[in-house]
Amino acid sequence: MSARDDARLVLLRHGETTWSSQRRHTGRTDLPLTERGEEQARAAGGLLDELKMRDPLVLTSPRQRAVRTAALAGLTAASDGLQVARNNTAVVDDDLAEWDYGDYEGKTSVEIREHDPGWTIWTGVVPGGETAAQVSERADRVLASVEPVLPDRDIVLVGHGHFSRALIARWAELDIREGRRFAMSTAAITVLGYEHDDRTILAHNLVPANHGAAL
Repeated sequence: MSARDDARLVLLRHGETTWSSQRRHTGRTDLPLTERGEEQARAAGGLLDELKMRDPLVLTSPRQRAVRTAALAGLTAASDGLQVARNNTAVVDDDLAEWDYGDYEGKTSVEIREHDPGWTIWTGVVPGGETAAQVSERADRVLASVEPVLPDRDIVLVGHGHFSRALIARWAELDIREGRRFAMSTAAITVLGYEHDDRTILAHNLVPANHGAAL
């Protein structure tokens, strides 16, 4: 058995916002959680407790919806850098921000497809925003920065829907566009890890039974 087989990289998507409930692309826009989103974040904290992680290192996107989710889940992060929570340190990492949607910020896929039929974030062009290659590079940078820690500590990354899916794809050594295969609900948890030193997906899109899976 490898020394890394017990290591876990946990992804937590932020709770619901008004735009996520309307399926609007929310990148740079700094929206708060809805009341339901706050309930989802608290419930996610219960699931995290059940994982019984090893001295976890917590990193969060700088957006308030992610920072607030981390706080309500018991993984408090401070916008000015560091803050102790549950005897751990939560760090705000700009690289965990959501995909930059450029001119498509605030629009739904249905609206975008009115002039670009068949468009998806994974396969289409994002005018004024990040390319898939740029997001892939950013995801690889995040993973390269945290992987050396995993033999000693579990890691929690609190972020967003599309970028978390990009992290899953790149962890599995897939092309960034294969993130489309991993739907992720608001306040859902994905657990990544190893089997015999090979990167693997241990669990995906976990939500408390009483909250259900709402994309």
